[in-house]
Parts: sequence; C-alpha cells; structure tokens
Amino acid sequence: MSSDHNNQQCHILNGDSLKAQFPSSIQGEIIVARECLVDGNVKGVNFDTLMANRAEFIGQYPDCSSQDYYLNSVPEFEKIIALGDDIDVNCWFEDDLFCQVNFWYVLYLLVKESSDRKVWLVRPNQGNEYSFAAMSEQELVTAYHSKISIDNANFSKLAMLWPSYQNEDFQKLQIVGKSFKDSFPYIITAVEAHIARIPDENGYGYPERVLLEIMKGQKILSFKNVFREFHQKMAIYSFGDLQVNVMYERLIKEQF
Repeated sequence: MSSDHNNQQCHILNGDSLKAQFPSSIQGEIIVARECLVDGNVKGVNFDTLMANRAEFIGQYPDCSSQDYYLNSVPEFEKIIALGDDIDVNCWFEDDLFCQVNFWYVLYLLVKESSDRKVWLVRPNQGNEYSFAAMSEQELVTAYHSKISIDNANFSKLAMLWPSYQNEDFQKLQIVGKSFKDSFPYIITAVEAHIARIPDENGYGYPERVLLEIMKGQKILSFKNVFREFHQKMAIYSFGDLQVNVMYERLIKEQF
C-alpha cells in the first residue's frame, strides 16, 4: 500500500545506522529518533520535563553527556512536534521492545499535534524483524513500498501505549497490545517482553535472570562473549551494549 505521492514525505527513523544506509531514491525529510526510552527515567508531565529527565539519565552513560542529548536528540523530537498535518509521516521502526517504545513515543508526539494526519509504518522484512541493518538497499525500498497505513482510529489508540508505558500501567499496555493482536501482532509480544522485566523477589527481571545464566555458563567471564550470547537469545529486547553492561556490572557485584 502506498501513499499519495503528491504529499510531502517525512521519514522518522529508528536510528543513525538506518540513516546511513537510507536509500537515496526515497524522497523526503529525515528525522532520527535518537533515544533508548526502554531504559531509565521516563517521567515527565510535559515535553520539557521529560527531556530534562532523559538528558540527566543519558548523561550518566560513559561517553555521553546531557549537553549532547540537548544537541542531538531533543532537536529531532522538536522537528516531529513541528510537522504539519499535511505531511505524510513514515515511521521506520523494528519489532523489538527497544524500537517499539521509541515508536510509541513518536506516535504520541504526532497525535498530540494532530490526530488527523497520514501516518505509515515501515517494518523490516521477514527474518530481519529486529534489524533494518541486515537489509539491502533494494529490500529497504521494497519495505517502504509495503508500508502499512495507520488509520486515525488506530493512530490515537496506538499512541496510548506511550502514557501507559510511562506510567507503568501494565494492564492498559496489555489491553491495547491485545486489541492489535491481528493487525500488529508484534506489539503484544513487545508489551509482554516489557512486563517480564518486572523484578522478582530477588530484584531481577527476566533479562537479568537470563544474563546471569549466561554469565554462570562462561568458563572465562568476558563481557563481549556474554553480550553476544545475550543479544542472540534476547533479540526481542534489542538492548545495546550500554544497557546490558549496566545489568552485567550489577550482577558481577551481587553474584560473583
């Protein structure tokens, strides 16, 4: 399904790696959602408060700073807020939880400005559900031409995933996720992966428990090997090395 090509196109990408391989034959403005909202403080009653909390959180990572966040991430979200409702918005997001949470926030920003706009979802092809990176230029072009229209009713409903995530309303997340079981089945999968992060009596969610198992199975503990195995087993989360390293360091302190 393809949109009216008389309209101006805008592409909201899930990261800089997709921007680097973005097909030059596809026209339109490019905005990059540079975030990992799956991790850390997502509180904030409005845009500015959320951005301030995110800048502070991201600034704690090695080689990251709050200033960088205000330079590289905030302006991209401001561009999303400023988009006219006459522009066709193409959201390029993968099925994993990392990508999905960012996608939910993007939809929330878009719907707040106008619920009456043309929004499309571009997904990776089969076998690459968690990675545009593995796709060729031709495959990306094909994915663009197979994009899915998000009609106004679904647009407003999908945008509710963000406040539910932000407020840790797991019940609401499940209700919305399940309501899209037929049209967007990967949403409930991502929602359930998120709910599995709730800590058990030892303070560990499912990702930590799997990571601990991997670490205990190593003859010689090396983050590189542990990360590789975790990434393969837990592709639904698509956590980067920064996220996994925080869990890894904590487990070393508490378990080794």
